[in-house]
Amino acid sequence: MVKIHNIELPDFPLLLAPMEDVSDPPFRALCKEQGADVVYTEFISSEGLIRDAAKSIMKLDIYEKERPVGIQIFGANLESMLQTIDIVEKSKPDIIDINFGCPVKKVVSKGAGAGILKDVCLMEKLTAEMVKRTNIPITVKTRLGWDHDSIKIVEVAERLQDVGCKAIAIHGRTRAQMYKGHADWRPIADVKNNPRMHIPVFGNGDVDTPEKAMEMRDSYGLDGAMIGRASIGNPWFFKQVKHFFETGAHLEPISIEARVEAARKHLQMAIDWKGEVLGVFETRRHYTNYFKGIPHFKEYRTKMVTSDRPEDVFAAFDEVLDRFGDYVYGTSVL
Repeated sequence: MVKIHNIELPDFPLLLAPMEDVSDPPFRALCKEQGADVVYTEFISSEGLIRDAAKSIMKLDIYEKERPVGIQIFGANLESMLQTIDIVEKSKPDIIDINFGCPVKKVVSKGAGAGILKDVCLMEKLTAEMVKRTNIPITVKTRLGWDHDSIKIVEVAERLQDVGCKAIAIHGRTRAQMYKGHADWRPIADVKNNPRMHIPVFGNGDVDTPEKAMEMRDSYGLDGAMIGRASIGNPWFFKQVKHFFETGAHLEPISIEARVEAARKHLQMAIDWKGEVLGVFETRRHYTNYFKGIPHFKEYRTKMVTSDRPEDVFAAFDEVLDRFGDYVYGTSVL
């Protein structure tokens, strides 16, 4: 069993990573149904929250069926981050996660996200003060360092633990790498193997097959895996990993029927949450991934991503089921 403070999780839990414009309530619900043990919101700007920005406020929406769920926030100003804690508490998340890892320029330029890796003392101070502000467990997601020459993740993790951080998820790249190259899990294992560490250490980056999840568990000894890009268009990834752990075999390919059902459910939840206009518009980005790899699919994908009315999109799903219902996913034969 793995514990984040008083939250009990199974051995080697699978966590849905916070992803901008992806991990909203509908997508989190789908991933939860398919085996995600912990889910996180999209990252939320502390400055946006204290200015009462509508988009930031909306990201605080969480639902009972998601639990345990973490709300992730980012910022570099202590007072703003503390005010954010007070706002976030009202949504009653199970976890409040601090983003010390986002490499995007607009975030880093403000000293937030991975930008704070240049100032480990500030990183430590922000974490310490936020821990003091709330009884909700504070966790951290970060990267190995700013660049290859400044990797001090073992020291950083220990310092964050010592001021009250309850778990740490580490992406196996530096900020300088962005999302290029391969994630290096060895420094994450060094954090886990530090005899002074006693909080969970989760690995993140390039876990895109069940075999890699098993390698992270068995060869690197980490406490769990945080899954990001591998889940986009494939909320079944969590189920696939767990099936592989239990049986040593791959789960059967996800059927077209199951893919259509997921897309339909995703759209309906998005409409219920955001209304018809936003629900239809913001769900479009997922359809290419849901049906990726199906031959001769362009006509149907175009209908899905250009239709403005929900009934037209649902009708397109019906057409897909009629046209491709017998297709075995992953083959080239229709």
